[in-house]
Amino acid sequence: MDYLHEEQDLGKVYDARLMKRLLAYTRPYRKLIALCVVLLLAIAVIDLARPYLIKVAIDNHILGFGQRAQEGGELSAEQLQALRDQDIGAIIRLGWILFAIMTAGFVLNYVQVYLLQFTGQRIVYDIRQHIFAHMQGLALAFFDGNPVGRLVTRVTNDTENLLEMYTAVLVNLFKDIFMLVGIVVVMFRMNARLAWVVLSVMPVIIVVTVVFRIKARQAYRDVRTKLAKINAFIAENISGMRLVQIFRQERRKLQEFDDVNTEHLQASMREMKVYAVFRPAMELIGSLAMALLIWVGAGDVIRGITEFGTLFAMINYLEMFFRPINDLTEKYNIMQSAMASAERIFQILDTEPGIKEPDVAQRIPRVTGRIEFKNVWFAYVGEEWVLQDISFVIEPGETAAFVGATGAGKSTIMNLITRFYDVQRGQILLDGVDIREIPKAELRRNIGLVMQDVFLFSGTIRDNIRLGNKGITDERIEEIARYVNAHHFIEQLPGKYDEPVMERGATLSAGQRQLLAFARALAFDPAVLILDEATANIDTETEQLIQEALPRLLAGRTSIVVAHRLSTIQHADKIIVLHKGRIREMGTHQALLAQRGLYYNLFLLQYKEDFHDVPTSS
Repeated sequence: MDYLHEEQDLGKVYDARLMKRLLAYTRPYRKLIALCVVLLLAIAVIDLARPYLIKVAIDNHILGFGQRAQEGGELSAEQLQALRDQDIGAIIRLGWILFAIMTAGFVLNYVQVYLLQFTGQRIVYDIRQHIFAHMQGLALAFFDGNPVGRLVTRVTNDTENLLEMYTAVLVNLFKDIFMLVGIVVVMFRMNARLAWVVLSVMPVIIVVTVVFRIKARQAYRDVRTKLAKINAFIAENISGMRLVQIFRQERRKLQEFDDVNTEHLQASMREMKVYAVFRPAMELIGSLAMALLIWVGAGDVIRGITEFGTLFAMINYLEMFFRPINDLTEKYNIMQSAMASAERIFQILDTEPGIKEPDVAQRIPRVTGRIEFKNVWFAYVGEEWVLQDISFVIEPGETAAFVGATGAGKSTIMNLITRFYDVQRGQILLDGVDIREIPKAELRRNIGLVMQDVFLFSGTIRDNIRLGNKGITDERIEEIARYVNAHHFIEQLPGKYDEPVMERGATLSAGQRQLLAFARALAFDPAVLILDEATANIDTETEQLIQEALPRLLAGRTSIVVAHRLSTIQHADKIIVLHKGRIREMGTHQALLAQRGLYYNLFLLQYKEDFHDVPTSS
């Protein structure tokens, strides 16, 4: 499975090339991001000021009062009270200052978090819009080679991983760096000797971090690979649940799932061990630094070298110093996930549209529907030709039918006319213009397509006929529904035209969905109508309704019909018989029967049980 390899080949934890592309999405919001950075720096200053203010209160006013009293010798009661009142007043002022900056910190934190989340959500919104818009422009060959689940994951989960990077890592990284630098600077200004004691554990921190990085990377890769296997297994078995149940494979499939689930559990446990060791290791190193600080600092305080408030502040700064280091595990995991997601997202965004717009567009003022294939060769893969040297002309207003065995190339011709794929050799002309020179939107606006498997969107009956075209009125929708014989069953629904349609039209029968597909195609009044096995999977009653409506549907427009049931195409102006990618016969129903060739044999196969009463016309 290709996407298992995607999880194994995760690339770097930090990729400068990918980061540059990710940062490009922040340009519209650079002012907001700059404001967030400024707010974070202000919050960092407030956090740094708090221990220092407490240190000033302890050394200058709490313990300082006793020291000044001793230095003053025999002071009167009034003088002592004055000193006491002076220190109490200073402590109260410091308390109010501390309260004020803490309140300011709360307000700044609220504003910063709100702005950062708002900015991150907007960036991810833009990325999702970009991915979805890009995928809509990709050729069907791209979707043939990519499972739906994988593409959905790119638009949802992978972009969500980027949100965490933008909000939890990218901007907050400035605060972490500023805090670490600020703490080191403040500690050295307060007491260089104790600052060196704290920093003596840095070599151990670096060694542990490097080991963690290596181990965490491998553990993360294993977990993602095993999770991809679980997703693949679940997607496959849910899609094939009908077969699982009919062949009574539940027990075996449950055992297979238990195996892949166990592999994921074991990989997750290995990852947990890596993370479970790192954070306690950091806490142990922090405790070692604390012990060294108290051992050296307390001795200095007792000897009168260092003030107690300074030691108290150093202990606070030490705890603050290890906070961003302890958060490294979470940030590292987020960065790993974000870089992997970014790589997969940009793989899609770097995929070139297989069907490109023309450099110089040709406009057709009014499409009449003349279609011509000139020596067309086409292959889905390499030179495994599905169509070989195909040439034919369908005049405006004609109905042309394509018949042949499965794999003969009938549906491929339909895909080429609509430019879902482009030919490798030859030309396809619409009203004398190569369709590769016509803008895709204009080409497809003039082509209606009704397929064998009808897709309906969630919404209402009315929504599925209109497809967002506000120019199609409610009256026009009802008129079209009557035209294709769909009005009768719609009126019997509880909500009539406003009846909710579940995903893929699950609450409607195959015949009802097909009638809606005809109504949808007709609502856009195309010059060319393509029916690709449109009556293959419906009941006899619905087929009769469609057969009654077909003359009205096909009148005045070029029609192309692919059908296995030859009885449905006997009135076609032109029947083209395909065999192994080549045109073998072409003509009307009667003319092809008279040739006694491939078409004649296909006809006999369908009517062999009643060959004595073979209809030659109808």
